[in-house]
Amino acid sequence: MGQGPSGLGGNFDDKKKDKKDKPKYEPPVQHQKFGRKKRKGPETSSKLPTVYPTTRCKLKLLKMERIKDHLLIEQEFVTNQENFTPTEQRQAEEREKIEDLRGSPLSIGSLEEIIDDDHAIVSLSTGPEYYVSILSFVDKGLLEPGCSVLLHHKSVSIVGVLQDDADPSVSVMKLDKSPTESYSDIGGLESQIQEIKEAVELPLTHPELYEEMGIKPPKGVILYGAPGTGKTLLAKAVANQTSATFLRIVGSELIQKYLGDGPRLCRQIFKTAAEHAPSIVFIDEIDAIGTKRYESTSGGEREVQRTMLELLNQLDGFDDRGDVKVIMATNKIESLDPALIRPGRIDRKILFENPDPQTKQKILNIHTSKMSLAEDVNLDVLVGSKDDLSGADIKAMCTEAGLLALRERRMHVIQDDFVKAKERVLKNKVEENLEGLYL
Repeated sequence: MGQGPSGLGGNFDDKKKDKKDKPKYEPPVQHQKFGRKKRKGPETSSKLPTVYPTTRCKLKLLKMERIKDHLLIEQEFVTNQENFTPTEQRQAEEREKIEDLRGSPLSIGSLEEIIDDDHAIVSLSTGPEYYVSILSFVDKGLLEPGCSVLLHHKSVSIVGVLQDDADPSVSVMKLDKSPTESYSDIGGLESQIQEIKEAVELPLTHPELYEEMGIKPPKGVILYGAPGTGKTLLAKAVANQTSATFLRIVGSELIQKYLGDGPRLCRQIFKTAAEHAPSIVFIDEIDAIGTKRYESTSGGEREVQRTMLELLNQLDGFDDRGDVKVIMATNKIESLDPALIRPGRIDRKILFENPDPQTKQKILNIHTSKMSLAEDVNLDVLVGSKDDLSGADIKAMCTEAGLLALRERRMHVIQDDFVKAKERVLKNKVEENLEGLYL
């Protein structure tokens, strides 16, 4: 066999060389993909079934639209409630934050002067004055010089204002329930009752009568006399008969521990009386603070005199008292300061003396009207003698007679009980035997 053409062999070798020179195929590097793996195939939307607007689908659409509208209205209502009307929980949280800022306990002071919107000068009852700050949540409209404010116990900052700055003891002095005693329970004292009606009751009930006469009604009266003659009883009857506000004060209540508390309490009493006008202020045992002034080195005596000076100012000072009447009672009018009982402050002085036999008979009939008396009791004999018995002594005699009857296991009082009771009352009135009562 002969060899093939040399040209064919050469072409075959050239193709072999070209294959060796070409680089091998390398697939591209696949990078790591994140997220959801994309599905192969047609688009997902093309797989959704065709929805036809049939009757049932339309009704369901209308129902869902109404539900959506209702939910939108409810969402708007809840949003408005949160914005305009805070919930109780939110209010409680804010209240707790304010209480934390205020601290506890709180001190009570008096506002002396307002420096600016954020600072003021306050004074405490113990005496010193402080330049303090006013916290932002305090109502500035209620702040005025002289008002009572709440102070932080450490920083002494103003954290609140007391709306009712009256002393709690003043509200206790005001009688909410009138006494049961009336003028019919008073034996005798017709002239005293007439005078106190003209000076106290008539100006409050018929002030036009005094205007027609062209005179000013009396500002106050003082009841004076021996103990047990019916001064306090007459004041109780006035409180029962009139519809005016009645404030009952004992003179010793105006004597306070700290400096300035007595005059401040006196001012608050007359301020409360003016707010509840028409009113009557009854000061019993006025000689506790109204004694004559004298030079004294004692701080307590000077404070009592300052309290009396404030009382003089309230009775006849620069301000008109209006429909506020004052009734005072004392056993020792000779010890009172002349400035206290002068006309213009106390326009009428009513004397209470020991009762005469007729008045004693009336007082005894009043006290024995509800007692169980035996047939042998003769009341005329008991009061017919010239014994120095007051109205309180006669009442004590009736009470003692009832106790003697109970001691004998009797439910009625006989004449002998009254005789023994009278002897015991007269014995106790003797000054030499008073020391033996407490042994």
